[in-house]
Amino acid sequence: MTASCGIEGKKTIPYKTLLDEAVKLADHKPETCIIYQRPQVTAELTPGRDLAWDAVMAGAKAVPCVPVAATDPLYILYTSGTTGRPKGVMRDNGGHAVALKWSMKYIYDIKPGEVYWAASDVGWVVGHSYIVYAPLLTGCTTVLYEGKPVGTPDPGAFWRVISEHGVSVLFTAPTAFRAIKKEDPQGTYLKKYDIRSLRYLFLAGERLDPDTYHWASDMLKIPVVDHWWQTETGWAIAANCMGVDPFPIKAGSPTKPAPGYNVKITDFHGEELPRGQEGYVVIRLPLPPGCMPTLWKDDERFLEYVNKIPDCYVTGDGGYYDEDGYIFIMGRIDDVINVAGHRLSTGAMEEIVSKHKDVAECAVLGVQDTLKGEVPLGFVVLKAGSDRDPAEIERELVRMVRDEIGAVACFKQCVVVKALPKTRSGKILRSTMRKIANGEDFDVPSTIEDASVLGSITDAAQKIGYGKK
Repeated sequence: MTASCGIEGKKTIPYKTLLDEAVKLADHKPETCIIYQRPQVTAELTPGRDLAWDAVMAGAKAVPCVPVAATDPLYILYTSGTTGRPKGVMRDNGGHAVALKWSMKYIYDIKPGEVYWAASDVGWVVGHSYIVYAPLLTGCTTVLYEGKPVGTPDPGAFWRVISEHGVSVLFTAPTAFRAIKKEDPQGTYLKKYDIRSLRYLFLAGERLDPDTYHWASDMLKIPVVDHWWQTETGWAIAANCMGVDPFPIKAGSPTKPAPGYNVKITDFHGEELPRGQEGYVVIRLPLPPGCMPTLWKDDERFLEYVNKIPDCYVTGDGGYYDEDGYIFIMGRIDDVINVAGHRLSTGAMEEIVSKHKDVAECAVLGVQDTLKGEVPLGFVVLKAGSDRDPAEIERELVRMVRDEIGAVACFKQCVVVKALPKTRSGKILRSTMRKIANGEDFDVPSTIEDASVLGSITDAAQKIGYGKK
């Protein structure tokens, strides 16, 4: 089943040619394809195989629901592939439903009859969990939004939807708010709409930098709640449970592990580290309901998650607990770099860079260096309306990192770019950017939102002496 097209901002993307090519490549070809014709693009149907949705529905008859076992597969969802090798996460029925229904009441503090909006793509895990299943299991109205936070038509798009539909809880990615902040740093568009129905803003999908947290909090005057989870888990590993007894919010932290998750910070051998010390973020087995039971037709690769450190699911993220037991997720493990023997977090550097008043978003990567092994390199996108000399801003950022972390950080170069390459779910493709800066061959990820951005990253890297010459 497919539609004739999708809409990406001002572009329409025909789907039928993609479907035809997929069927051509498939070993197991479908007998029938059902096509929903959208007015923007009319697809040419293949005789004998394709049926029009409207024609099928006109003669359709209701059928009863089919009971399934709690452990039967519900869906297969491929991760967005920031590592370049997507994994087919399989979800079961029973545990998934229990976990999502619990989370709606106790994490998101939303009640049946209210309006819940996960401003994500229905094709990603957030869309599966919190556009489709969780709101409907709870008895909420769920909002399906086809558009972006900016450009459809302006940075007030989110506020318009909240105002028109009386949204109580909004869940989106930090990238969305950085985009709004970039285009409308003073919140001019926000003032045009009545969004008093909105009680909470939840953010997840990538690290929420403190600057974006404070900007959103100051603008909205409601709790801005960071939480952390993965496609593999299907719901929050760590969160501030607003429907139980909320903890004070700390910028940069998703607060504490959700019930069911025994989250530890360990070294590579699985030895637990003291508070304040950064290490591997792992979950002691067993995993709670809702987490994947395996990878689709790849049990062996699934075991890679739990064989690296005994009796633990290795999340792939690095982080630490502070003295109050709050967890801080600093980024993927491979975003911890080794500069002349010193282990340094690029996430900590990004946190400093993002504080600059002209910076909308940034990425700091570890790149190869013949002398020090690795050195950090920053890519920075400026806020709309910033008319300062980029070279001056770059010098200020280098000085800020040096002042807060010290000369040991060896943060000596950053470059202003127009945009960062991202997946369509909003994750910055740091692994691909690192390969570009190191002059390595790379594949364009299938999930990239705008492949042309890679060209500008390549040009920017070469401008300061990195990448292929």
